[in-house]
Amino acid sequence: MVAKKKKGKVSKKRRKKLAKAEAARAVDTKEETTVPERLNNLVLFSDVHIGCQHAMCHPDGFKLDAGGIHMPSEDQVTLYEKFVEFWEEWVPEVTMGEPYAIVNLGDVVDGVHHQSVTQITHNLERQRDHAVMLLKPFIEKATAYYHVRGTEAHVGKSGQEEETVAKMLGAEPDKQGRHARFEVWVRVGGDTRGGLVHCMHHIGTTGSSHYESSAVMREVTEAFVEAGRWLDEAPRVIARGHRHRHLQIRIPGGKGDVIGLTTPGWQLKTPFSSRIAGGRLSQAQIGGCVVRYHKGELYVRNKVWRGERPAEVG
Repeated sequence: MVAKKKKGKVSKKRRKKLAKAEAARAVDTKEETTVPERLNNLVLFSDVHIGCQHAMCHPDGFKLDAGGIHMPSEDQVTLYEKFVEFWEEWVPEVTMGEPYAIVNLGDVVDGVHHQSVTQITHNLERQRDHAVMLLKPFIEKATAYYHVRGTEAHVGKSGQEEETVAKMLGAEPDKQGRHARFEVWVRVGGDTRGGLVHCMHHIGTTGSSHYESSAVMREVTEAFVEAGRWLDEAPRVIARGHRHRHLQIRIPGGKGDVIGLTTPGWQLKTPFSSRIAGGRLSQAQIGGCVVRYHKGELYVRNKVWRGERPAEVG
């Protein structure tokens, strides 16, 4: 006959086992509730249009399909040097050496568009390969890389050229497995004073500098209307590419300023921009932006170089 144990009494061996299990649970709980290191810096750039004679080219040249080499013009080398300066000097300075993620806002290659003849080659594989060669050394320094699809005239129907390049560059895929997205939401800053950054390529344009901010302000207000309608969190920063010109507006909000911006590009004036309203008199803007959270404030820093105005004659 087995003796019954007295209720409420736990053996020494059992107590040690329970204490060990409790300690293990405490460690597991601590690991599960640890807040991951937040993202405080998001670098934005767009519209590199690789393959165009008015865009960047590596100083060693652009390899052609038949084995030849296109050697860059002086302007193409200057663009490349500014691109290197942007990533190796300006970005580390603005981010104070902290980790950062990157969003490419689209139009990574120039493609074959509008019956233009300004491309180095119409071979899209060559354009894609050169884009990867130029961008990869800088993208590899980021903690995460996101890629947004640009204009179909440049990057193909549904942005298929963009998707190929994004995959080659190791862009983070979305839930559908697409490496190049139509939009991306990124949270910058880990507390209530940080916020969401909404990134897309397209935005309306204008033929007059008087109304250059109109479409940007419209994007901000429409984002708030849509968020309020569906009880979603509204973005704190709305970032767009497409225009090749930088503009930033700031309006006060309950958690701090709400910011709308467009990024500069990495392409000099083309025959197309030389004839359109708003582009005829202005020079190209090249550079990029950083959305940064620092000491309780979410703000945007920008770096913009202007293309040189043509020299005087006579």
